[in-house]
Amino acid sequence: MSPNKLTKVLAHSFRHGLKVLVKGAPGIGKSDIITQAAARAEADLIIMHPVVSDPTDFKGMPAVVQPSTEEAKQYGKHPLAEFLPFGDLRKLVRASGLTVCFMDDIGQAPGAVQAALMQLLQAREVNGHKISDHVIFCGATNDATHMAGVSTILEPVKSRWDTIIELTADTESWKHWAIQNDMPPELIGFIDLRPDLLSDFKATRDLTNSPCPRTVHAVGKWVKSGLVDIEVLSGAAGDGFAAEFIGFMRTYKSMPDLDTIANSPTVATLPQDPATHFAICAALTYHADATVFPAYHTYILRLASEWQTRAMRDIILKHPELKDTATFVQWAAENVQNLA
Repeated sequence: MSPNKLTKVLAHSFRHGLKVLVKGAPGIGKSDIITQAAARAEADLIIMHPVVSDPTDFKGMPAVVQPSTEEAKQYGKHPLAEFLPFGDLRKLVRASGLTVCFMDDIGQAPGAVQAALMQLLQAREVNGHKISDHVIFCGATNDATHMAGVSTILEPVKSRWDTIIELTADTESWKHWAIQNDMPPELIGFIDLRPDLLSDFKATRDLTNSPCPRTVHAVGKWVKSGLVDIEVLSGAAGDGFAAEFIGFMRTYKSMPDLDTIANSPTVATLPQDPATHFAICAALTYHADATVFPAYHTYILRLASEWQTRAMRDIILKHPELKDTATFVQWAAENVQNLA
């Protein structure tokens, strides 16, 4: 399932009390998407990390308490021993509004911890303390093929989720995220050109990384910092990714000058190959504003229809304030079939 669709499904599940377990490769964005979905559902978020928990963490804290009136009648007035919810468990018991309890990396948790979680997922009770009806459970995990410390998930734990959904990388979803989160235009153009490199995860025992949304994001942070070094980028996302991206960077730097496009859009050089087309579209998207947009539009109209649509869609995504300009309104009216 794509990130955009999963976000919608999760928000729906939170509003209707349905438990979802999300599985997917490391670094694909499971935790971020669940967090975004909770925000979309206007829910509070409690994040648990079962992999570093002990089974007793889900029993409560041993304590001596005074008996209730009914207990005193039955057992006398002597103090009683009881497990009391503490920390996140107390929050789950006391929640008064929609609350998502997110169990991250649940597949990496030892079997004893997974077994302890079953009482939360099914019975919704901890040693007699009822979990609030406002609490919805959601989980995330890798699987055993990802070499991420997952050996198995207990069958009774798996069956307690209302559905298990696999998250897959989706270039368009990532691109929308990247544009809205100020990722470098060079990186956005490169992933547009080489979408298969957004998620090329390879499990290995070597101390190396491979491309996935998390490591591609790391490349973006290095580029934004001003350091573009092949060894650094190889360490971030792998040798192959770094070599191809450095090559694309050379294309990006050799494309037509943006000032020339802004000042002479009718005669500025047009791209001649796909790589330069992707580079131009990314650069125009990043640098567009109300001042240069009319000139950029004039230049874009000289491109083939598919590139026009790509550039204009991305510009509006990055700069939604341009959607009301006469330039875009006219283009949209003339290209309504391409925007469907």
